[in-house]
Formats: sequence, structure tokens, C-alpha cells
Amino acid sequence: MNSKLKTNYHTHTSFCDGKSTAEEMVKAAIQKKFDILGFSSHSMYPFGETWHIAPRDHAPYAKEIARLKKAYKNKIEILTGFEADFIPSLCMPSHERFEEFNPDYLIGSVHYIRNEKGFVTVDETASGVKAGIDKLFNGNGKKFTQEYFYLEREMLKHGDFEILGHCDLIRLRNQEIHFFNEEESWYKSELKALVKAIKKSGIIVELNTGAIARKLMDDIYPSSPLLELLHDANVPITINSDAHKTTTLDAAFDIAQKKARDAGYTECALIKKGRIEMQPLKCTPIIGHLN
Repeated sequence: MNSKLKTNYHTHTSFCDGKSTAEEMVKAAIQKKFDILGFSSHSMYPFGETWHIAPRDHAPYAKEIARLKKAYKNKIEILTGFEADFIPSLCMPSHERFEEFNPDYLIGSVHYIRNEKGFVTVDETASGVKAGIDKLFNGNGKKFTQEYFYLEREMLKHGDFEILGHCDLIRLRNQEIHFFNEEESWYKSELKALVKAIKKSGIIVELNTGAIARKLMDDIYPSSPLLELLHDANVPITINSDAHKTTTLDAAFDIAQKKARDAGYTECALIKKGRIEMQPLKCTPIIGHLN
């Protein structure tokens, strides 16, 4: 079994919608005693919205991360990744699509829901999500939520990536506009179907602390009920911060570790030198300070 390593694979920088440069993130990670730092700029290559890395900047981004790998190799292991969006017929998290940039890993995420009436991002403002539900699904929050989980399953079926990003992101604005009930049987059925698809894909699920760091929600992704289902299915997990600035690189890691242990987990996955390995869940005590 590996020695206990402090890792984060979900890191954004000023190449996309992050507030800090890649090198600032590396220096902060070293100060916070990380062993492995993976970069994962938002990407919908070969396209891009304002919060994605621009298509023309994918190569400079990969070059900069390669430079940092070499410059800091004696202090920290640095990995090149992308948080790749899934939008059917438009963009896909797959190594074939990102081959020219030679990523060490990919995070697959669903942010967009669209149909013939338009599109909406599921982590839009509460009013934006409500407007999207009204426009795309005539106000039917259940159908909106079911479409989100359908897209997750399609991404798992057709994509090629290592980590599933914030797998129940759909919860983010629900606490404000209440468009579905997590206790209803249909929602629980969606979670079970998602876990089945995750298990079949063989990928890692991240415990994402980003909503806590940005003070948007007082919980991690996934929810405790979903995390328990993942544990029962023997799905590997890793803890990621979804950091957009240096101060949140390990924000709420202690909370995520506790929730993982409460669900029954004793190990977490790490990506090291191109391989997926397991290590004890409990790393050195981490208290994430939010600024």
C-alpha cells in the first residue's frame, strides 16, 4: 500500500475561469504540502464559452503545465488534465479528442442541458436555472433533473476519462428553487441507475468540495445517500477541491474525508505516474481555510 499522499486533481487557473495562475497554484500547493497537483482547465474543445479555456489556448496551457512539471519536479508531482464537458454531438471527454495535448487524465463533467428550445447550465444562478427549466421543460423540474442524469449516463457510456466530476451537480440550486425532492422514489431510482453506469465504466468518482469553498452550499458532491450507494458498489473515490484560487486548494478536505468514512470508505484512489493506485483514505489532518 502507498504512503499517504495529499492530492488534488481538480484545479482551475486563469487559463479558464480561475483567479490564480498555474504557477501560483503550484507554489500554494507546495506550501500546503501537497504531493500531487493535477490541473484541469474547463474545456469543451474544439469549442469554448467564456469560462472555458479558449480553443487556441489549449496548446499554450499544456506547454505551461509541462514547464511547471519540470521546474518543480523535486518538490511536487504535477499532472496535466482537462475538465472536459459532455454535450452530445458537440464535445466529449475522450483521450482521442485531447490526444495532441497529451493529458495525464481527464475529468468528465455535465454542465449543459439543451434541447430544441435552447440550453442552460445546471450551475447557473438560481434564477438562470429556473428560467432554463421554464423554457426548456415548461417548468417541469423532474424532467430537467432526469435529463441531467441521462446525460451523465451517456457520458459514462461513450466517454473515455478517469474521474467523474461533481456527479450530482444538479443539487446546487435546488436548495433555493426546489425543483425536485431528493426523497422521492424517482430521484432515488436515478441515483441507482447512475451508480450502475459508474460501476460499469470503472472510473473514479470525485468528492468535490467546491460548493463549500465558494459558499454556495454546505455540502459536498455527491450527497451522503449517493456516496453510500457508491461505496456499496465498490466504486473508487478521490477528494478534489475544484479550486479556482490558491486559498481553496484543500478547502473542506476534512469534511469530505469524514463523509467518506461515514459512508464506509477506508481507501481513496490516486493517479500517479499514469497509473491508478489506492491509498488509505485518511491523509494527514487537513483543515481547509476559506477566504
